[in-house]
Amino acid sequence: MVVNADDFFKAAELDKPRDTMASKVGSNVTLINVMKIPGLNTLGISLARIDYAPLGENPPHTHPRATEILTVLEGKLYVGFVTSNPNQLFTKELNKGDVFVFPEGLIHFQFNPDYHKPAVAIAALSSQNPGVITIANAVFGSKPPISDDVLAKAFQVEKGTIDWLQAQFWENNHY
Repeated sequence: MVVNADDFFKAAELDKPRDTMASKVGSNVTLINVMKIPGLNTLGISLARIDYAPLGENPPHTHPRATEILTVLEGKLYVGFVTSNPNQLFTKELNKGDVFVFPEGLIHFQFNPDYHKPAVAIAALSSQNPGVITIANAVFGSKPPISDDVLAKAFQVEKGTIDWLQAQFWENNHY
């Protein structure tokens, strides 16, 4: 009774390129979810524009509440996901107009292999709030940090390597 057309609209300007230079990983994800468009509540969908600098990537991550279908609008992308145990990698190089599906909850990534040209993709997600867990950020950048004893044993490396990784600035490329 209290909703209006603005609850189902956002002037998102998804046709405009996003800045990828400020990102250490060379990408910028613009997510349109229920927090941006209240009318998505209970509809089970959202979308994102992903801009990739030359050699930029959307690093390994997972959406705990959504399957993703990605369409390349410009450039090319090397994409993949890893299944649950046994951890099998599925990859493909996509060109403009190609589509790839990342099943719900599985770790996946996208990488622009071109040294000179940017790439752009649109992703549709099967949840109004898909969530995102970027693997490196979660493992090495959690607050408070996961014990270096735990991580050294898990990754079978020296604690000094874990300490160095935890000291890095882990950033969020989702804006």
